[in-house]
Amino acid sequence: MSQELGFEFKAMGSPCAMRLVGRSQAALQAAAMIAIDEVRRIEQRYSRYREDSLVSRINAAAGTGRAIEVDAETAALFDFAAQLNSESAGRFDITSGVLRRAWDWGTARVPGAAEIEALRPLIGWPQVHWDGRCIALPKVGMQIDLGGIGKEYAADRATALLVSHGVAGGFVDLGGDIVVIGPRADAGPWSVGLQHPREAGALLGRVELARGALATSGDYARFVEFDGRRYSHLLDATTGWPAGHWQSVSVLAPNCTAAGAVATLAMLQDESAIGFLRAQGLPFLAVRHDGTRMSGGGFGAPVHPRPAG
Repeated sequence: MSQELGFEFKAMGSPCAMRLVGRSQAALQAAAMIAIDEVRRIEQRYSRYREDSLVSRINAAAGTGRAIEVDAETAALFDFAAQLNSESAGRFDITSGVLRRAWDWGTARVPGAAEIEALRPLIGWPQVHWDGRCIALPKVGMQIDLGGIGKEYAADRATALLVSHGVAGGFVDLGGDIVVIGPRADAGPWSVGLQHPREAGALLGRVELARGALATSGDYARFVEFDGRRYSHLLDATTGWPAGHWQSVSVLAPNCTAAGAVATLAMLQDESAIGFLRAQGLPFLAVRHDGTRMSGGGFGAPVHPRPAG
């Protein structure tokens, strides 16, 4: 008979959880510890908040002319970030983290245009010296920030390790970025809730998943409201200002890295996001700034909102 165990932990500044299905509790516990260690390894290596991280070492060398050699894993992440930068016409950019010097979502303050403009010369992946092996930031003050893809990548890595250690079903949830490994112990699908972007503690609806990934990008995680307008942490790197056409975009994909990338790139667009989403061939649910819901790819209409949990 299959066993089912749950685990909760914190990583990457978010509450995280796993629910795993396998043949023995001991095996599930061992696999869970390996997966959690992998998430924390990725956090330690790529967090901009840790002085001992690789990202912090790269940032500390900005403007010195010194290039930092990276391993194959990091090179693949940089290549993926470069691809997203190109596909988004520069709206997604891992050098845009410097904008947090102007934006503080812990206060109700909105920066002035001059503050944003002063930082824009430090933003732009095409400025970065990257040859596929070594990276150098040419200007003092430039920064790399992998926060836009880090959690999704960690979720996929944790899932791969769980599967390789015999986990037959369950899910990994890293702060709302979810990968479903396989069905429940009773062979049924998992019911995954979609956070309502405007009603705290409520859901847009639920999606039944037996495997695959769900990622949501929204304007409700970190934001300030000023003069009746919401300014979220999802910043368009080409302007320095928050994207504002969508409240949230949820995407289903075979892996979380792909789902998260598509959801984020869609959030950074205007109405053209719908054409972009349809072109990806992935199920999606998008909520416009006025609350209108649009879905495609077989995502289906959500159920009526209900209390979370």
